[in-house]
Amino acid sequence: MGVVSPVDRDRAPKQDRSRATRQRLLEAAVACLAEHGWAGSTVSVVAERAGVSRGAAQHHFPTREDLFTAAVEYVAEERSLALRALFPQGAAGDRRAVVSALVDLYTGPLFRAALHLWVAASNEEQLRSRVTELEARVGRETHRIAVDLLGADESGPGVRETVQGLLDMARGLGLANLLTDDRPRRDRVVAQWAALLEQNLGR
Repeated sequence: MGVVSPVDRDRAPKQDRSRATRQRLLEAAVACLAEHGWAGSTVSVVAERAGVSRGAAQHHFPTREDLFTAAVEYVAEERSLALRALFPQGAAGDRRAVVSALVDLYTGPLFRAALHLWVAASNEEQLRSRVTELEARVGRETHRIAVDLLGADESGPGVRETVQGLLDMARGLGLANLLTDDRPRRDRVVAQWAALLEQNLGR
């Protein structure tokens, strides 16, 4: 067994601290974007919320665009992991639970933050290409998760479109939820979509 040098001993805690700082910044950025929108979410505001200096924030993310696109991507990945973890053995037998979980994906702070980023990207040329690429990647991953959890066979006619329609519906419910939390209506829509999936996807 080799001897660990003092330099290596110091490097590991520094790397751990660096990772922890980066994660705090990403989580703070998403929270700020969801609460204050793009205009109210500066690097300084995020750094203060994360409890780090502005210089430390810029060390990890040189530009504001770097920070916010990385933040939304980070939480999107976390939500994808969480969605899979809800159904570790798969969930083809309970499609209503899958539909409900997918709708929840679009009614939390991540979706609110992403929406602010989309609006900003429509006016900010530098941001647009990054957000477009990010959303395409997140959309593909969410679609793959939905297909797996629903036990859908996309080789069948209309199956891919049915799954995509479910995700589009979930996004629409997320938009409606920005203004009012109409859970009873949302639950009825979820139940109806689960019934439609049973008819269209089969077993």
